[in-house]
Amino acid sequence: MARKQSPTLTDAELRPMEVLWQCGSATVAEVVEALPARLGLSYSTVLTTLRILEQKGYVRHTKEGQAYVYHPVVNRSQAQKKALKHILSRFFNNSPELLVMNLLETEQMDPEDLERIQRLINQGEEQ
Repeated sequence: MARKQSPTLTDAELRPMEVLWQCGSATVAEVVEALPARLGLSYSTVLTTLRILEQKGYVRHTKEGQAYVYHPVVNRSQAQKKALKHILSRFFNNSPELLVMNLLETEQMDPEDLERIQRLINQGEEQ
């Protein structure tokens, strides 16, 4: 039985997306070259991943000469929002409050970060 496709980016999909976000567009060979060699990812593996990303709507390709050039359709901010919505619905019953409370209870934060969060809360209350 085939594994269900993740609606958000997997770790394997995030790697080439990072390259595309940084470069703006790239061929498969350019993505392979930009990825860390220690990963040992082959051309065909990266091509398969880019095709999956295209099916999921994260990238599109154009043909330039003999090469396919892949372009991000979803920017980093949009991908972050999609992942956050997925986490909210899957783990926090669509409650931003539960998510924030969990973060504040489990993550060590600098006083500067907490002050910034408090300012954002205050701005939200004023609106």
